[in-house]
Amino acid sequence: MVERLIKKIFDVREGEFKVSLWMLAYIFLVIAVLLIIKPTVNALFLSELGVEQLPFAFLLVAVTAVATSYFYSKAVSKYPLKKVIEITLISSIIIMIGLGILLSFEVVSGVLLYFFYIWVAIYAVLSASQFWVLANLVFNIREAKRLFGFIGSGAIIGGIFGGYLTSILAPIIGNENLMFVAALLLFFCIPLLRNIWNIRVKKNGSVKKHKSATNLSEPPLKLILKSKHLTYIASIVAVSVVVAKLVDYLFSDFASSSFTDADELTAFFAFWFSTFNLLSLIIQLFFTHRIVGIWGVGFSLLLLPIGIFGGSILFLMLPELSAVVVIKAMDGVLKQSIHKSASELLTLPLPFELKNKTKSFIDVVVDSLATGIAGCLLIFVVRGLDLPSFYIGILIIALVCLWLYFIYKVRIEYYKTFRNNLEVLTDSYKKTKKVTDTKVSVVAGMRTVFKKGTEEQILFMLDKLMEINDKRFADDVELLLEHPSNKVKLSAIQNLYFLNSKSMTAEVSELLKIDDRELTIATLAYILSFAHKDKSFIFDAYLEHSNERIATAALYCLARAAKNNYSLKQRYSLLDRISLALKTIASDQKDLPYVASVIEILGVANLPIFHNRLVAFLQHENEEIVKTTIKAIGTATDPEMVQHIIPFLAEKAFRPTVLEAFNVYGQQILPILKNHVAERRQPLSVLRFIPAAMQSFHSKEAVHQLLGILNHEDLTVRLEVVRALSAIRATHPQLKFNKYKVVSVIFDECKLHHQTLSAMHTQIIISYRNRNKSKKEIGDAERDARTSLLELLERRLDSGLERIFKLLGLRYQQKDVAIAYEGLLSQKQEAQHNAIEFLDNLLTGELKRRLLPIIEESALDISSEEELQKIKHKIPTELECFKLLLQGNDLKIKLAVLYLIAQQKESRYLHIVAKYLDDPDPKIKSFAQAAHQSITSVG
Repeated sequence: MVERLIKKIFDVREGEFKVSLWMLAYIFLVIAVLLIIKPTVNALFLSELGVEQLPFAFLLVAVTAVATSYFYSKAVSKYPLKKVIEITLISSIIIMIGLGILLSFEVVSGVLLYFFYIWVAIYAVLSASQFWVLANLVFNIREAKRLFGFIGSGAIIGGIFGGYLTSILAPIIGNENLMFVAALLLFFCIPLLRNIWNIRVKKNGSVKKHKSATNLSEPPLKLILKSKHLTYIASIVAVSVVVAKLVDYLFSDFASSSFTDADELTAFFAFWFSTFNLLSLIIQLFFTHRIVGIWGVGFSLLLLPIGIFGGSILFLMLPELSAVVVIKAMDGVLKQSIHKSASELLTLPLPFELKNKTKSFIDVVVDSLATGIAGCLLIFVVRGLDLPSFYIGILIIALVCLWLYFIYKVRIEYYKTFRNNLEVLTDSYKKTKKVTDTKVSVVAGMRTVFKKGTEEQILFMLDKLMEINDKRFADDVELLLEHPSNKVKLSAIQNLYFLNSKSMTAEVSELLKIDDRELTIATLAYILSFAHKDKSFIFDAYLEHSNERIATAALYCLARAAKNNYSLKQRYSLLDRISLALKTIASDQKDLPYVASVIEILGVANLPIFHNRLVAFLQHENEEIVKTTIKAIGTATDPEMVQHIIPFLAEKAFRPTVLEAFNVYGQQILPILKNHVAERRQPLSVLRFIPAAMQSFHSKEAVHQLLGILNHEDLTVRLEVVRALSAIRATHPQLKFNKYKVVSVIFDECKLHHQTLSAMHTQIIISYRNRNKSKKEIGDAERDARTSLLELLERRLDSGLERIFKLLGLRYQQKDVAIAYEGLLSQKQEAQHNAIEFLDNLLTGELKRRLLPIIEESALDISSEEELQKIKHKIPTELECFKLLLQGNDLKIKLAVLYLIAQQKESRYLHIVAKYLDDPDPKIKSFAQAAHQSITSVG
């Protein structure tokens, strides 16, 4: 009963309960012992030496910690962690027994009090640090996220137990006997440690290998300084410890002034320490998971410093013990609950070896050095200048501001470290290595390409030059007219059309002699650009040219020039000339190049009288003629005609030509394409390629129109829309996306994913049940039909997950989402865990609440019956499953369901099939009729 309740509350899964309980018991005993010895030693120290000696004790703690850290580091490197922890426990037990004996003879004073105070301070941080290092060995990242709250509650319960036990027993049995009780409790940690080590660490392997660019053989301090992440963590620890010591000093100062008797002071400390732990436990059990889980690490880390800040303001206004208790309450309650959980999460993205090497250094040495700094502040600033307690409050406020700054910085590094860790685990860093070239002047580089580059390089550079239109390159481009490649000549003369407006180059006449239609048209266009006022002499010279290629090129230029010039159209009888060309084609007197040139003329002229003739060429038997017609229709920019080329998107051979035609048409085509998708005017084979065509514009209007069809009912089309938007975001991140629309669609995708997973869960369970049934009970046809349905559902889950992550890339930083998606798809379990953790901290609010369960389920092996038990949602019956799938818009899945029903031949599905007997889709109708006939034939 208790075990079931704990598993339900803390999400403790099968195989985790025993080791989790042992870990909880271990930290319970460690902290309970601390809360017995700390109040006792503190009370003895203050009673015998007074609060004035506390700063010196702080300094000695720092010096001792630095001195012993060297030996501890050597021990960790030389011996297994288990042995180091055991030696620490045994040493502590011996010291406690020794303290109890000395107290019995009442010989504890002076130097001995300093020794025991320093030992308690180091024990407090070292024992807890060793426990969390052990926890990192025992649990992986995902287990740690779920179980650290449960295990951490053991520390708080131990604090409560130890504090109240001390408060009750101190007046009855005395401080000396309390030490023997503490030693006995700590002794039980040794068998617990050995059991934990044998059942998890030894079984799983104690060394977890990670790729890392860091040299882990270096001293801990160097490793910390090399990592911004660790540096900021150490800074937060240092500042928080200094603040805590200043708060301790205030608390001890005001308390010792109010209570002069040692036993009364011990009881006071024990009561408040236990009360703080009780409140901390309540927060840990009912609030920590919600706050850290929903608001994230950054916000959670802010609560403690903000609480102390508020308490300090109260103290400045009301400098009394009650105000100091408020400050201490903020420190005591939040530090061991919300702040502790958030602090442990800060190290999650770091490789284990790095954590193991540096965590104890930060927890012990940095903590102790900060204690020494606090001592210096109290000795040389507060006491040296004889400052009243009021100034300690001001000093706390100043340090809290510094603390908040480090939290801001570590939050940035936290995400960076997680992302870098994911890149290493998925080998993404290899794909994103930057190649640095020697710095060369852009102008000099372009001129070098024009002189010595290959044809492809020159064409690429000429395309770029067309965009920037830099007249400094006019002479270089003119030289390219002598290049052996006609493509280079064509691109060069097209550039000169814009670059050279002063004088016509002499090589133009030579270009007209080359048998290349496109080059001839470009050359004539270049010649016409110099006839600013009267172009008639050029048309007179070339329209009747003896060379047919030049004459048709001149007609093309005339059609383009006369598009908005009625007088030019009439003067040269453009309609008659085009009609004559069409008659010549109809009489089969001309070859294909001539036909192609006439089609281009029809497109550029865009005369309604010839539209039907132009569209008719789309049925031509020659593929090149069809391509030329598609381009010509794009040039015509007529909304009626452009609809005739959209169906060609379904054919791979024509698709690039159609996209080229769309780009020539311009962005006015985007609403037309969007309406074709929204109103399903084309078959699915065409619709699925329209989003990619819209994407090619990479514009604000393209984003707007694509968002308009983001909710398309067909999942294949929706995936293509999402991919198109994602591609635009990747290349043009400056474009704005409607984030509210995106999030709304993500929520729809979450619902669909849950439905698909539920249906798949049902089918897998039925498949398991059917394994042991004979072929007479379950035929091969039914097994194959169910297998086909399962494969379709699995593909739908995969495409659904892709849609979700592509959509997330529109809401968050695309690179972050991409690396998380890659980690989730990785075969490495650790990469999957890191990806989930990264997303857990990246996502926020309702989006996080709905998405994270889906992301976690996607990492499960759904073919495993054991893993399926971890999925927490209602499992529908097969009847409910079929109804759910048939209500959807996935044609293939509908057909697979109807086919499976036909193979099962069960009458309970008859009423479902009846709904689809007259379905408008002929395929669904046919499959429904077959299923209906199969069922009724049995009955």
